[in-house]
Amino acid sequence: MSLIAEPWQRAEVPGTRKAMVINKPEVVVAMIKRAKRSILVVGHQVVETELNDGGKAIDRIIELAKAAGIPVVATAHIIKEFLSRGFKPASWMSAMEIGSRLQDVEWDGLDGKGAYDLALFVGIPYYMEWVMLTGLKNFAQNLKTISLDRFYQPHANWSFPNLPIPKWDEQLKLIINLLKEERREEGAT
Repeated sequence: MSLIAEPWQRAEVPGTRKAMVINKPEVVVAMIKRAKRSILVVGHQVVETELNDGGKAIDRIIELAKAAGIPVVATAHIIKEFLSRGFKPASWMSAMEIGSRLQDVEWDGLDGKGAYDLALFVGIPYYMEWVMLTGLKNFAQNLKTISLDRFYQPHANWSFPNLPIPKWDEQLKLIINLLKEERREEGAT
């Protein structure tokens, strides 16, 4: 996949450290597998984004969260969208609040079991995710971040390049299938 990895919001300058581009879904799967404690932060745009098969991106993200076994933080007003689909997120809070908590070295996570070492983001408005990831890049240096959105986020550690919806959905499906395969293999041993 050779697509553009330029900040979608062109007036902003990301600095000298930029996100590595996710060219293979195996990168995301490896990072999730390696992490001791992961969290998935989901914004309202997953409800608004329609996929080629007629479904909504939120359905794909629920599938991903289940396949990875990652707790989900629902931001904005989408908690009811998750619940209406029979999926209960670990928590609901504003995007900026979770961004702030992830920076806090004394925060023990949603379950009180310690800090997270990997945070994945999807569905948050581009400019807001940009600001959140900037803060995490500079003030939560033990936390790795992955933007699963379809626009390149230079302040994450890893990000997709700018992708059209069909290509983005294809990449998400590949990640989900690889995670499910990993789980089957772990169950077989």
